[in-house]
Amino acid sequence: MIFWIIVLGIVGAVAWIRLAPSDPAVWHVDPMVTADQDLATGVRRRVTGGLDAFEALDRIILATPRTELLAGSIDEGRMTYVTRSQWMRFPDYTTVQLDGDQIEVFGRLRFGQGDVGVNRARVDGWLAALADRDGT
Repeated sequence: MIFWIIVLGIVGAVAWIRLAPSDPAVWHVDPMVTADQDLATGVRRRVTGGLDAFEALDRIILATPRTELLAGSIDEGRMTYVTRSQWMRFPDYTTVQLDGDQIEVFGRLRFGQGDVGVNRARVDGWLAALADRDGT
């Protein structure tokens, strides 16, 4: 009986993580990037780029598998995306904001204590693709 209670608890926890609603009021926030930072739960990056680069980054991000726009728009100057892991569909959130000629990017996990560099790799990959597009 205890075994089945444990199994049910695990299944319930996984279901909650996969199906929990994403509240834009919680996740669609100012990235507050003052410098590049590698965090246990994510990453902050700041790169030079205007509106054209901001629009190109949006296209790069949306081309990423299992990624969708949660809130915001190009016109608003801030967008927040949800990218889900391949197997468990755990959500990670990335907010991108245009601040003058700077693009601020804040990628972070929702569940857990650390992301083992997943958000850093994803964000740095997007920014590398943006730099390749710009030829820099």
